[in-house]
Amino acid sequence: MGQSSGIGVLDKAVQVLRATAAAPMGLADLCAATRLPRATAHRLAVGLETHGLLARDGHGRWHPGPTLAVLASAAPDPLITAAAEVLPRLRDLTGESVQVYRQDGMSRVCIAVSERAAGLRDTVPLGARLPMTAGSAAKVLACWADPVVQRAVVNDGHITERMLAEVRRRGWAQSVAEREPGVASVSAPIRDPKGAVIAAVSVSGPVDRIGRRPGARWAGDLVQAADALTARL
Repeated sequence: MGQSSGIGVLDKAVQVLRATAAAPMGLADLCAATRLPRATAHRLAVGLETHGLLARDGHGRWHPGPTLAVLASAAPDPLITAAAEVLPRLRDLTGESVQVYRQDGMSRVCIAVSERAAGLRDTVPLGARLPMTAGSAAKVLACWADPVVQRAVVNDGHITERMLAEVRRRGWAQSVAEREPGVASVSAPIRDPKGAVIAAVSVSGPVDRIGRRPGARWAGDLVQAADALTARL
């Protein structure tokens, strides 16, 4: 059930929200997941739906509603806040563009970026959605993704199990002309306070400038930046 607030109806409503966040659920599935009586589960789900905290799909199953997205958008993101402090220092240290990526299904999304001031850049726009099947950040995120994502990444053929094992062993990944011709990058994992990998921090730039072994130049700095981001969480 998770933590108890001492307010029974609130705790039960949170149970319903957590259950439907895991997968869309009809009433029978919701009762099984929460172990709530049928009448209680139905009453709570309908009440949450009234406030937009839940919605129903075409099969009548409840899933997270639009009000949750509105509330979440107003909350500060601690990783983005931390990135605003750490990325400019990493950019200045390396002289290259730096990014933070989060996994979203079979994509990775750039949630923070700090561009080099001048010269040829490897510009990844804020909010850019890139594949999980190529690039150093993709390797880092795939290493600690759920098994379904890992299998899909490996089955694509560009990233192998052996590559992922090597990334886990050394704690960083590099890529040269994988996602885009002429671009190289190196990435390291960012962890939450419990040690789970939640994102990747990257340095990227033209191969002609940073070479074909970017890890030899920047891996240590990336790992330190990742540790600094983790510490701020």
